Amino acid sequence: MSLDLLAAEHGLTRVGGRPTLAAYLRELWRRRHFAIALGAARAYSRNQGSFLGQTWAILTPLLWAGVYLLVFGVMLGTDAGIGNYIGFLVIGVFLFHFTSANINNGSGAIVNNSGLVTSLQFPRALLPFSIVLAELFTLAPALLVLLVLVPLSGEAPQWSWLLLPFAIGLQWIFGTGAALLCARLVNDVRDLGQLIPFGIRGLMYASGVFYSIDRYAGDGVVGWLLTHQPIAVYLELGRATLLAEYDASLTLWLWGAAWAALALVVGLVYFWRGEARYGRG
Repeated sequence: MSLDLLAAEHGLTRVGGRPTLAAYLRELWRRRHFAIALGAARAYSRNQGSFLGQTWAILTPLLWAGVYLLVFGVMLGTDAGIGNYIGFLVIGVFLFHFTSANINNGSGAIVNNSGLVTSLQFPRALLPFSIVLAELFTLAPALLVLLVLVPLSGEAPQWSWLLLPFAIGLQWIFGTGAALLCARLVNDVRDLGQLIPFGIRGLMYASGVFYSIDRYAGDGVVGWLLTHQPIAVYLELGRATLLAEYDASLTLWLWGAAWAALALVVGLVYFWRGEARYGRG
């Protein structure tokens, strides 16, 4: 009898081995409170050493929105054809900042937490989950500011505003899947961590954060691909819930749900398949 069979007969399992996917999901659910607590601690500790503290969670996207408004709205004139460009831009910057933080910070979930990975036994997927939760907690006060800025830009409150949490929820699910995917990729190939910020910058220019994709990309294949890629879909959903000139069609919601489901399933399965290798150099 082999050692593996002998160990299994006596209820022993290999340290750091990969459980079945069903068992892994059950363990993730059982330890969900750890991810929530860790995410809340990350969000609270962020910027604690600075004078303004948590205010930077709001100031950072606001300052970027101001820079983009000056460069792209005033100097380059990309606001053409957009009725409420300030609202368009602020929503785009806030929501893109959420997704980019999920991907950028989530990609280092394993390599930046080697102490936890090597010293404690828990499903490693809890680390990317906690990072994306921290970004969600950080986004909450920024959304309150957004709901103040949008009326100041000339928008009247409407019933579609109630759909904003659902749009954010889909974006959060997508960000979780992307963080899981990138966390394993960077753990396996550390150099990819240096390339991810460049990829995020490219996504910013390709997702219509500060310009209308329809105006510049047209109705061809390139325009279709740009408007249906996930980042652009979630920006469009956010704008459609808050701005009167945009309409959140059922098709757009289905695209948002499809991207979220695909990212979560692919990211979780891909991350799980590498579970046995995390923390092993």
